[in-house]
Formats: sequence, C-alpha cells, structure tokens
Amino acid sequence: MRKLLTYRNLQVLLVIMAVIGMSFALFFLQRYMGFSPCPLCIFQRVGLMVMGGFALIAAVFNPKSMAVRLILWLGSLAGIGWAAIVAGRHVWLQHLPADQVPSCGPGLDYWLDTLPMQQVLKEVFAGSGECASIEWTFMGLSIPEQSLILFSVLILVHLLILWRIVRPVP
Repeated sequence: MRKLLTYRNLQVLLVIMAVIGMSFALFFLQRYMGFSPCPLCIFQRVGLMVMGGFALIAAVFNPKSMAVRLILWLGSLAGIGWAAIVAGRHVWLQHLPADQVPSCGPGLDYWLDTLPMQQVLKEVFAGSGECASIEWTFMGLSIPEQSLILFSVLILVHLLILWRIVRPVP
C-alpha cells in the first residue's frame, strides 16, 4: 500500500483526475448536454488545468529535490485552491434567494475585450444570473456542488502529497 502512495503515483492520480474532470466538463456537459459554461465555470476549469499541468510536470520529471517538489506542489495547490474558492462562490450564488441574485450581464468574451483584467475578475466574482441558475443535478447536487466536492478531495490528495514530500517512502 505504501508503494502505491508514492510521490509520483499521487501526481499521476492528480493528472488523471484533471483529465477526467475536464473531459466530463467538455464532452459530457458542454457537447452532449449542450450547456454553455458560465464565467465561474470557466474559472474553475482554469484552476483544474493549472493543477493538472503542475502535477503532470511533477509526474513526468519526478524531481528528487525537496525544494522543486514543494514548488510544484504549491503551484498545483494554488490551481486547485483557486478552483475550490470559485466553486464555493458559485455554490453560494446558487443558494441565494431569487431576489438577491445578481442580474445577468454581458458575457466573459465581452468583458475580456473591453475591461482590464482586474475589472474582469471583479465582475466574474460578483457573479450573474446565469451563474445562479441550476440546469442539471445528479444525486441532488448541482454541477458546482459536485465540482466543490471533487476539488475538496483533490486538496486532501495534496495534503497526502505534502506528507510524501516531507516523509518520503523508503
């Protein structure tokens, strides 16, 4: 069991989870179900891809230096932490009373073309009516709630990776 939980194997697990998460979002939700991602969904995907990118680098190169491992771990954790925070905000927006939901605004493409990045981030996190709508559920959970659960599990895997960095398997 200890050999299964090596640094490299845990990084491979993160890469696989990132691929599964992105495949589910792109192929099932977007292409098959026909849902367009809202700005908060897009930002969650960015965080998942950042985590997957750092995990892929760590899995391929399997650095021996603790400093390099920690840097890659921090980059990966920052990506999934970002995704979890955005998903938490998304869940919060979905649970607001109908009279408190922000109104729908222009799309993310428009904001990126016309506003500075700092303002785009502010607008995205303010949310909009499209982010508060629940279009699909599975086992009573909306897509952002499912994402938040996945991201929380991936943060726990990051804690296990940190344990492997500090206390490597002999």
